[in-house]
Amino acid sequence: MLDRTDPEGAIAEAAAKYSNWGRWGDDDVLGTVNFIDEAKRREGAALVRRGVSFSLSQRFDMNGPQKGWRRRTNPVHTMLDTGTDAALGNQGFPHGIGGADDVVAMPLQCSTQWDGLGHIFDHGKAWNGRPAEKVVTSDGDLVTGIEHMAAPVAGRGVLLDVGRVAGEDGELPDGFAITEEHLQAAIDAHGVTVGRGDIVCVRTGQLTRARRDGWGDYAGGPAPGLSFTTAGWLHRTEIAAIATDTWGFEVRPNEFDDAFQPLHQVAIPNMGLLIGELWDLDALAADCAADGAYAFWLTAGPIPVTGAVGSPVNPIAVK
Repeated sequence: MLDRTDPEGAIAEAAAKYSNWGRWGDDDVLGTVNFIDEAKRREGAALVRRGVSFSLSQRFDMNGPQKGWRRRTNPVHTMLDTGTDAALGNQGFPHGIGGADDVVAMPLQCSTQWDGLGHIFDHGKAWNGRPAEKVVTSDGDLVTGIEHMAAPVAGRGVLLDVGRVAGEDGELPDGFAITEEHLQAAIDAHGVTVGRGDIVCVRTGQLTRARRDGWGDYAGGPAPGLSFTTAGWLHRTEIAAIATDTWGFEVRPNEFDDAFQPLHQVAIPNMGLLIGELWDLDALAADCAADGAYAFWLTAGPIPVTGAVGSPVNPIAVK
């Protein structure tokens, strides 16, 4: 049972119990992504049967959910060259050739994304016990920048559709805390296994609701999500990464009287767990429900922005 009045104590206890500091050496920059080895990738690739693919990314445009919290805004897409410029002959190219070009300005965590290992600190410590001030400076993440994740995040993906298993009409209500028991119920219902090196996708159904009813506080407000008590499950299963269809991965409001994202504080700097947020799992979930196969090949490399502490991603699931 959680003591709602003592987040500090609960975080400290979980951080000590589930720490992976030193597990892959003092110089490690991958954390739990180290669990994805060549055998795990071959296992994931062998799951491709039909050849059907699903993008698990939301769109990157001005119609997204962001409302400016901590200066997070929706992407601004601007054309630099257009068909009009080409038709009017304004581009200065020979023999009738013309073209279009564009630019996007956006926070790196405004839509479907990974939280890098430099994103969250615990009492001034970054992943693997490094001093936060020496890891992330005004020049970016000098040690665990998201660029290190560009190649290795590909392997066996697993969908746990907790929304369908434990929710009403496929959706969990805001504030619903997903416990280890809920995760196991989904595993049993789907006839799938979860273990070392897997990339686990947890569908709550909140994105489905936001699309139907409007964004509201989807980007930062109340949400279903993982309970703080799942820290042990996240560590024990040795999964490589976990992603959800919500803004914050863990249940909101958090399960303590005065806390902010306590599971992040344990999972990222202490466990070294790669966390994905704002993923679109609906089309994949519908297909899994139809064919009964909840494991698939998943490739989800972030855009390798040097020194970034998070990055957009277009995850592709192939069945």
